[in-house]
Amino acid sequence: MFGVAWVQKLNEWLLCQQVKHAMRRLEFKNPINWIFNPAASIVAGKLNEDSLIYYCVDEYSAINGVDAKRFRELERNLLERADLVLVSAENLRQSKLSIRPSIHLIRHGVDYKHFSSALDDSTSVAEELRGLPSPIIGYFGLMSDDWVDPDLLEALAERFTEGSIVLIGKVAMDLSSIADKPNVHILGRKSYASLPTYCKGFDVAFIPFPITELTINANPLKAREYLASGLPVISSAIPEVEVLGSCGIAHSPREFCDAIERAYQSPSNRQELSRTMEDESWEARVQHISELFAASIDTQEQHSSDVKVH
Repeated sequence: MFGVAWVQKLNEWLLCQQVKHAMRRLEFKNPINWIFNPAASIVAGKLNEDSLIYYCVDEYSAINGVDAKRFRELERNLLERADLVLVSAENLRQSKLSIRPSIHLIRHGVDYKHFSSALDDSTSVAEELRGLPSPIIGYFGLMSDDWVDPDLLEALAERFTEGSIVLIGKVAMDLSSIADKPNVHILGRKSYASLPTYCKGFDVAFIPFPITELTINANPLKAREYLASGLPVISSAIPEVEVLGSCGIAHSPREFCDAIERAYQSPSNRQELSRTMEDESWEARVQHISELFAASIDTQEQHSSDVKVH
């Protein structure tokens, strides 16, 4: 029924009522509507919110299976109405400036204390990695056609037959071409708390994104998490990984394999790699956002005063 006008209106009304009920139960005062997904723009401005923030962390219209035109319409509404617009990648900022001139770039941070614990003597290597032949080439994150290049995984599996390819996370794609290879270990989902124990056992971490409109606008959290763990990182040519200046960048499966081999054969100082992320904490990002939000409130109040005067 998506696209039927009266059904959409009914869904919007029901969603607003549910959210308002929850807000009353939680005794919300002066609510701030903070939206990450354009789909939520259907309730923007309908919840008696004091402020509306849109924080864009992906090019949602480029995700497989979504109605791209509809998502662009929903996002345009947010860009035009929000009191504050934040994006996590420079490409996202550039692509939306024609709609909204004032957009602030807030790149992702990292839980530095958590991931740097991979370097602590008290942190043990995850049991599943013990005894695996090196190099242990590791990845954690969602595995789907949007985010993982299967040809690249096959190239890694064929090149490092004496090593181990370790894949951690939800699998939402066909991995049958590599699943039965003895050097490929698909371990499934792991708890966030346990990730440093896996990072401790990796020799090299990798980001096998295909190059698409979606990924060139992405800012992979895992890049900073790998680095904070002290791991050398090899990635496909994603602009927000390149800007870090600490990762190896590859433009083809062969380059990718060569870069991993070099990283393993000539290892970097893990403590030094980790320290490159020391000032990239989420706390620093939140402080910056708080300052931008305070400035937006001042602007709103000034605008309100000007309207009353006129």
